[in-house]
Amino acid sequence: MLIVAITGMPGAGKSTAARALENFGMKRVVMGDVIREETKRRGLAADEKNTGEVMKDLRKRYGEGAVAELCLKSIGKAKPDLLVVDGIRSLVEVETFGRAGRVLLVGIHASRERRFSLLKERGRSDDPITYATFLKRDERELDVGIGRAIALADEVISNEHISPDALSKMTVRTAKSWIETARR
Repeated sequence: MLIVAITGMPGAGKSTAARALENFGMKRVVMGDVIREETKRRGLAADEKNTGEVMKDLRKRYGEGAVAELCLKSIGKAKPDLLVVDGIRSLVEVETFGRAGRVLLVGIHASRERRFSLLKERGRSDDPITYATFLKRDERELDVGIGRAIALADEVISNEHISPDALSKMTVRTAKSWIETARR
């Protein structure tokens, strides 16, 4: 199995990139969905505060790869040939997925201003409402190791001055080149 794992700070464009690969034909797993589902299972609102606390609790109880393990369980026994993972936050998660197949990591990058603007447009229940809570979320993500994952990505795509369509095309182009190389 070839796994394209997508990392990036909150609001960078990970989901846009992952949806493009899903539309290209890859099976998509969203790490944040697993956290939101667990938050709701615990009887909590899936807001920014609760999802952050649940993510940290899962990692504390079961290790840094806990969310990746839950994602792998959600795939089941019928493993796809091509998988896209939306939302890598640490190299331990990359290693966890690596037990299931070959992982190639793509980082999506955008400035704080661009990311905050994109998050406000998205308006998901766990998105930060104020710039102060946005900065706090950035710190939480950095604390769990996302900076190392971004820094060590196999490829980085800038989402600073491009459209969602351009980001999608660049992501698919990158994945296609990896798939072609893997098949040789």
